[in-house]
Amino acid sequence: MPKVTQIQLVRVHYVPRVLEPGLLYVSKEFGAAVHLCACGCGAKVSTPLGPTEWELRETDRGPSLRPSVGNWQLPCQSHYWIEAGKILWFGTWSPEQIQAGRRAEVAKRQEYYEKRERQREGFFLRLWRWFVGLFR
Repeated sequence: MPKVTQIQLVRVHYVPRVLEPGLLYVSKEFGAAVHLCACGCGAKVSTPLGPTEWELRETDRGPSLRPSVGNWQLPCQSHYWIEAGKILWFGTWSPEQIQAGRRAEVAKRQEYYEKRERQREGFFLRLWRWFVGLFR
């Protein structure tokens, strides 16, 4: 299969069993965007949507998905951005870059959930922890 250069958004409840090249299937209910790898290898690529995962933006020209799609677990190891309905190709990362990217993803998730936990704690608990911290 040839490389895909453009991609269109298709809203679905359930992702179909058979995917078509050049389509980004998005299920808002399940928080997922799924497409066939843009390199043409035929692999199914699933990108979970959410504050610690991928972000989907819809534009007049087509969908944008951030961050980039790095298919490091696939034999093709393709790496591309989906931006305003176009596939923008980037080079393959070294093993060191892949590990650094994965560490950054873990840190981003950890920071997000720690921040949420702090926000839920309430004013008096935060004040108490601050006060106790003064004497450590």
